[in-house]
Amino acid sequence: MNWSEISHCPDIKKARLSLKSLSIYRNLLKDKVICKLNALLDYIDGGEIDLSKSVGLYNNFFFELAACSSITCLKEYMVDKILYDDNPFSRQAEALDFGSIDSTVKAAARNDLSYLYTVSQLSSAYVKSHMLMSSGASGFEKEIIENLPEWWPDNSAALEIQSQSCCHESIRRLFLLSRDWRECIQHLSEFHKKWGCGIFARYKAFVWEHQGGEGYLRGVENPDPITLSDLIGYEAERSEVINNTLQLLDGFPANNVLLYGDRGTGKSSTVKAILNEYYTQGLRIVEVPKKYLIDFPDIIRKLEGRKQKFIIFVDDLTFGDNEENYTALKAALEGGLENRPRNVVVYATSNRRHLIKENFSDRAGLHSGNRDDEIRSQDTMQEKLSLADRFGITVVFSSPDKSKYLEIVEGLAAKRGLKVDKEYLHKEAMKWELWYNGRSPRTARQFIDWLQWRGSHVH
Repeated sequence: MNWSEISHCPDIKKARLSLKSLSIYRNLLKDKVICKLNALLDYIDGGEIDLSKSVGLYNNFFFELAACSSITCLKEYMVDKILYDDNPFSRQAEALDFGSIDSTVKAAARNDLSYLYTVSQLSSAYVKSHMLMSSGASGFEKEIIENLPEWWPDNSAALEIQSQSCCHESIRRLFLLSRDWRECIQHLSEFHKKWGCGIFARYKAFVWEHQGGEGYLRGVENPDPITLSDLIGYEAERSEVINNTLQLLDGFPANNVLLYGDRGTGKSSTVKAILNEYYTQGLRIVEVPKKYLIDFPDIIRKLEGRKQKFIIFVDDLTFGDNEENYTALKAALEGGLENRPRNVVVYATSNRRHLIKENFSDRAGLHSGNRDDEIRSQDTMQEKLSLADRFGITVVFSSPDKSKYLEIVEGLAAKRGLKVDKEYLHKEAMKWELWYNGRSPRTARQFIDWLQWRGSHVH
């Protein structure tokens, strides 16, 4: 146990009262790590303590901290919670300049930052010392307390481990190096103004999922890193989608976009690459599985009024007959009583030009001989086939011809730094196309992946 740390730590009562005093950042008390810490402080600050219970509470806290962080540094964990909390201060900071934020909210946030800094300085050495004195432990019991795992109130090594490419690194370093978090409040406000607050500051990509019968946005920890420079060919098609996205980012009404065409032509990759290109300008993406399109109004309520611009992404879109989700998407594209806000567009990909599966029975009408068939079947058929027309922009991604396919192969090989005879490259690429999935950018990439692996095994 590093007893020299004890004199630099806040006492238990001060740390406990600091947590109780939070007003703006009160959501943090629901965080599972801070909740466990709060329970530990509440118990050991109550006078004489039971050793077994205090050890259990201590380990409950340590387990949660270790499970949520690659480095058991309390200060680093607290900074992360501050940066991505959704509260009255961060909401105002997202929308307003620092000077325009309500002065009462600003003062309360400044006080909370001071309280949270106090808690972040609490060391395991001090807590264990307090437990020893309060329990009167000796012998084996004293050894148990001394051998409890340690966390670090501060960890200068963490500053070196942090990824220097992280967009949020400067504000994180500022907090980690500061000895008075109140002085960081304007920088924190500027961070929220640029990046937003809550989950929309932490993540750039989301998936709409269900849990317990309710939908929610799950942040994607490691989204596909593909970039526009990774994509070769289809520049004209891709530029239409890019320009529409820039229109959205500039605050103008933008169109919903349908990207349809042959499989493997880069429709989904285009949308993902656009996200990575314009994330720093406020672009976010929410992927919605087709089965949850009926939740569109709930999704909209979570996105409208936010600083960021959102692509609602529906991949590989087709519908069967009589699907509720068809009606939900139609309403989303046309606008119902709850209109699509200006910061949201729908981008969908499909291998079908007509998104609704049409059966021969749909064309039978009065000639089918089935009394249950609809009389105005032609109207129904046209209604189904018109869904694609409700997208403002439709971009076609067709399979490349031979020369275009080989051009993509050459471009990928050059990008990977593969020095391969052109004649051999073309011959093997055409073999691959015949053996596997036909001509497409995806087939070209799969071929280059194989070629690169094969080259690494040739000595």
